[in-house]
Amino acid sequence: MIGLVVCLLALGEVSGPRGALAAGSATEEPRYPVALGIGLEAWTYPFPVHFLELVNDGQSVRMAYMDIPPTGAANGHTVVLLHGKNFAGFYWDRTVRTLINAGYRVVVPDQIGFGKSSKPDLAYSFDLLAQNTLTLFDHLHIARALVVGHSTGGMLAIRFALSYPEHVERLVLEDPIGLEDYRRSIPPQSTESLVQQQLSVTAESYRRYVQGYFVHWSEEFEHELVEPYVRLMGSGEYPRFARAQALTSQMIYQEPVVYELDELQMPVLLIYGARDRTAPGKSAARPGRAETLGDFPRLARAAAAAIAHVRVVEVADVGHIPHLEAPDAFEAALVPFLAAGATP
Repeated sequence: MIGLVVCLLALGEVSGPRGALAAGSATEEPRYPVALGIGLEAWTYPFPVHFLELVNDGQSVRMAYMDIPPTGAANGHTVVLLHGKNFAGFYWDRTVRTLINAGYRVVVPDQIGFGKSSKPDLAYSFDLLAQNTLTLFDHLHIARALVVGHSTGGMLAIRFALSYPEHVERLVLEDPIGLEDYRRSIPPQSTESLVQQQLSVTAESYRRYVQGYFVHWSEEFEHELVEPYVRLMGSGEYPRFARAQALTSQMIYQEPVVYELDELQMPVLLIYGARDRTAPGKSAARPGRAETLGDFPRLARAAAAAIAHVRVVEVADVGHIPHLEAPDAFEAALVPFLAAGATP
């Protein structure tokens, strides 16, 4: 990718007065009149949610996660699914069901700052999130896992695999951002300006942003990706959420992983939508640079040349989230790749 969070914050992708739950004028009937807490407390996840107590930057925080046992004959392997920035663990629902039916234990964390996890005001970094993920491995007695990361989760998956390679059997990167250094094309932005951009998001501007991830939009994506975020905009804690998202946007901008791809030694599957052009901050790019950003076919070719053991799969006529927009094609690539690592 790629919890329930908005790369728009970093990006100046939206504008206009904050409309909270309204999609139009102040007199228009809100589509989602019931607000949602920024911890998604009332949002139902597809599997039971547990919490791991952590201390980050001197603050006590809780990391939400799902730990789902296999329903098919257990193969003794664990898959860890890492979400993107605009999302949370619940958007992996179908992928989880496919994997547990194939005999995998599946663990799906919400990183600190996302989903049902705490939203602290601290210096977010991929090193911190990777360390939290390792702590979750230890807590759940996972020695090694098959790690799958989408979007920003792909950046985290790369950082985790580089920092703790002994814990990663195989690595799957689904439309990972960070295959280019955004600092080369986009000027730095202050955290406060990113917070204000986040606070300017309206229901309709966010809906348009999410629709941009897809080539073929479906109303099921409205419920899965738009409704939770629009509802949490009505929370009294929304400004705190906005600051957390601004800080994670800075993390993406300031911590490129593209220069270290050649250090990945485990087998890697890089799968991406052929029409994905996602790039955090694209609208703030220097003149003439925006159109060069987020070209996933080009970026995938460059990444494949750098990674030692890689298989690249392009999913035709699909955008940024193949596991939702083209789940059959995504799973047709994912399952055999994971199975190759789960075979004794």
